Amino acid sequence: MRRPDPQMLRVYVVTSGTVDPRRTHEDIVEAAIEGGATAVQLRAPELRDEELAALVPALADRCRRAGIPLVVNDRVDVAVASGASGAHVGQDEDAGTARARLGPDRVLGISVGTPDEAWTAERAGADYLGVTVWATDTKPDARPVGIDGLREVAAATALPVVGIGGIHAGNAAGVLEAGAAGIAVIGAVAAADDPVAAVRSLRDVVDRALGRTEVRR
Repeated sequence: MRRPDPQMLRVYVVTSGTVDPRRTHEDIVEAAIEGGATAVQLRAPELRDEELAALVPALADRCRRAGIPLVVNDRVDVAVASGASGAHVGQDEDAGTARARLGPDRVLGISVGTPDEAWTAERAGADYLGVTVWATDTKPDARPVGIDGLREVAAATALPVVGIGGIHAGNAAGVLEAGAAGIAVIGAVAAADDPVAAVRSLRDVVDRALGRTEVRR
């Protein structure tokens, strides 16, 4: 999935094992696939490396069969060893090192908050960028930049940008209008009464905002 088609980033579901204790990472992956998500990120800071490594292969295979990528949050070595499509890292990770570890065939996403960080990530070999738009309890350490900050980053890079943080069906269109290629969500799916319906609703909003282009499956 190196240099992903922006269509594959339209509805990017990020898993959580803590937002709703009734739901596992596996449950959220299944809901994402059934609801029409175009990418999944496995975000499990509560798991040790060996626990995460045991979880990834089956989920990566499930996503592969559904025709969408599974990206691992932060743990680059686990992503490589367990067959994931790639990894997503923050500013505390050296992007060049992450790119070298992933090799040329896996995708690298990098969280950024400014045009300067976007330029640095692009030069280091990022394939897409993540930008925190609004504050959210699921990512309390992230730096929200708002719609204007998202617009500045999107205008400063040739890479596709994904907005994350406080995004739901009611505000997703504004994120896309600011230049994002897609939206990434955690609580909007993990905390939903019906996660499958939540993904479908997000997919409908995104498809209407960006045009109903079929995503390759």
